[in-house]
Amino acid sequence: MNCHAIVQGRYCHVCGQENILPHQNFWSLTKHFIYDILHFDGKFFETVKHLLFKPGHAAKQYVKGKRVSYLDPIRMYLFTSAIFFLVFFAINKIQFIETEDEGDIRLTRAQRFEYAAEFNQKIKSGTNDSISFKQLGFLLDTTYIIDLEVDSIKNITDTTFPVQYKNRDYLMVARKMNPENESTEFVGKSWIDRKMSEKWTAYKKKHGDDEKALLSDISNQFVHRLPYLLFLSLPFFALILKLLYIRRKNFFYSDHAVFTLYHYIFSFILLLIYFLLDELHEWTGFGLIRLIAGILVFSGGIHLLVAMKRFYGQGKLKTFGKFVLLNILGLIVISLLMFGLIVFSVIQL
Repeated sequence: MNCHAIVQGRYCHVCGQENILPHQNFWSLTKHFIYDILHFDGKFFETVKHLLFKPGHAAKQYVKGKRVSYLDPIRMYLFTSAIFFLVFFAINKIQFIETEDEGDIRLTRAQRFEYAAEFNQKIKSGTNDSISFKQLGFLLDTTYIIDLEVDSIKNITDTTFPVQYKNRDYLMVARKMNPENESTEFVGKSWIDRKMSEKWTAYKKKHGDDEKALLSDISNQFVHRLPYLLFLSLPFFALILKLLYIRRKNFFYSDHAVFTLYHYIFSFILLLIYFLLDELHEWTGFGLIRLIAGILVFSGGIHLLVAMKRFYGQGKLKTFGKFVLLNILGLIVISLLMFGLIVFSVIQL
């Protein structure tokens, strides 16, 4: 024992430590790990049960001091948010895929070099005409923009060529880039304008004219910062509740924060269930599953309304009015935070 007492029985009568063998097997270590995280004494599952089926009850009992049966909201938030974002990032990676049948195409740098390799093979195989050499030169010259246009009726010039790209007929048009316009497109007086200009220049050097790569980079940067967005929105959500219930002097800001934490935890659990149903629908194609998933998402709003009614104990009409205000003000806060996050994602490219 840690207290060096001689123990007779399962627990030490001095310090309370459990009398277990010092050398544990792997299964014993695993059980203790699960026990420590999920509190298999019933706290985790008891809290989840009340979050799902008794909106507002866990938060109300917690602020009343009846905390033995419920897992601490901060610890539970960290655990559920970690699981949620692990699943979210595993199934969500945003990519902008260019379809081949949408009409005109602006070739990216990678597509140009791939197409140039095909031309080079043709030249090596015996197609040594001057037109092929010109096309190859334009494809390799990064000071030109290469467009493949569906309308091939236009007059053939020194910078336009009828070509076949991925089994479709196009008119390849080479246009000289304007260095002045490229360098001043995002130049402005503010710090953000200058930063955007610098990032755009760096992006052009990295990806050429591949706009889809830029959109994918920004979107993925934004998605991977969603945990920060939700975490930053927590104190604002609690502050809105504090303002809506400012006359209720028996509720402190910390009480609103506890309600907010449990609401976010419920939202994570609800979205995890939605992702599971969505994957099940993709696997089975059963339309009823998609309907259930949609109803589940809609029920999130009803859950919040009932939770507010139970936690704050006001009438139905007052609660509904404050529910509407909470959603409007929350949407404004989320929009502002989202805008800031998008700007930050662009800067961090």
